[in-house]
Amino acid sequence: MTPDHPAAHTHTPALTGVRNFRDVGGLPAADGRTVRRATLFRSGHLARATPGDVTALTTLGLRLIIDLRGTADLTTDRADVPVPGADRLQLALTDPAQGARSYHLLRRGDLPALRTELGDGRAEARMIAAYRHRVLDRTEEHARILRTLATPAALPALVHCSAGKDRAGWAVALVLLALGVPEDAVMTDYLRSNDPAQLHRFTRADGTVPEPGSELWTLLRPVFEARPQYLAAALDTVRTHWSTPHRYLREALGLTDQHSAALRTLLLTDS
Repeated sequence: MTPDHPAAHTHTPALTGVRNFRDVGGLPAADGRTVRRATLFRSGHLARATPGDVTALTTLGLRLIIDLRGTADLTTDRADVPVPGADRLQLALTDPAQGARSYHLLRRGDLPALRTELGDGRAEARMIAAYRHRVLDRTEEHARILRTLATPAALPALVHCSAGKDRAGWAVALVLLALGVPEDAVMTDYLRSNDPAQLHRFTRADGTVPEPGSELWTLLRPVFEARPQYLAAALDTVRTHWSTPHRYLREALGLTDQHSAALRTLLLTDS
C-alpha cells in the first residue's frame, strides 16, 4: 500500500446499514509519522449493509474483511453481505456478553433474568472480565491478525465484530500499539464508538428497542457502551503480566522485528 494508492485520498463514506464504521488513519504514531489513511478500517457487522454501502466499501478497494464474531452473533445477525474484491477471514473471539446464554437473555429482554445477570454493577464487571480474558486467552487469534495485516495483499482491510467496539476495539488497539500510537490516542479512537450517530442499536428479538432511561436500557448500557475502564483493564492486564505493551506484543503475540517493520511500512506515512 503506497500513499498514491487510489483509495488513499478517499474520504470515509457514511454508511447507512453498517454502524460504527471509520478509518483509523491520521492518528499520531512512531517516529513522528501518522497512521496511513484509507488502509485500515473498523466497524460493526456488515449483515445489514445496503447496496449503497457495498458500493462505497468496494470503492475503498478493500482486500480483506476480518470478522471477529462468534456463533451466537452469526446466528442472530447473520453473515456479512459480501463485498466484491474482499477476501474474508472469520476469526471468532469471545462474545462481549460472554456466551450464548447471556446473548439470548439480552435478545429476549427478560428483565428478572437480566437484573440477576447484569444488575448492581455486574454488567460492568463482566465486561472488564471479558477484556482481561482476551488479553490472556486469545493471544493466538490476535497474533494472527497482526501477522495478516503485515501482508501487503491484505490491505486495505476492515476489522469488525458485532457492534465494532469490544473485540474489534481491542484488536485495532493492538495494531495501533504495534505502530507506536500513544495510548491516549488509542483510547480516543476506542471511545469514538460512543458517537450517538454510530452507537450500536440494540434490538430485542421482538424488534423493539429499549427506551432511553428505562430499566432495560440502564441494565444494558454497560454492555453496549465503550467505557474507558474496559480498555484500561486490558492494558492493566498487559502490564501485570508483561510489564509493557511492547513486551506483550513480542512475547505473547510473537510480533517479530520483521512483522513490526512490515506493519509500520504498510500502515504508516510521513505525511
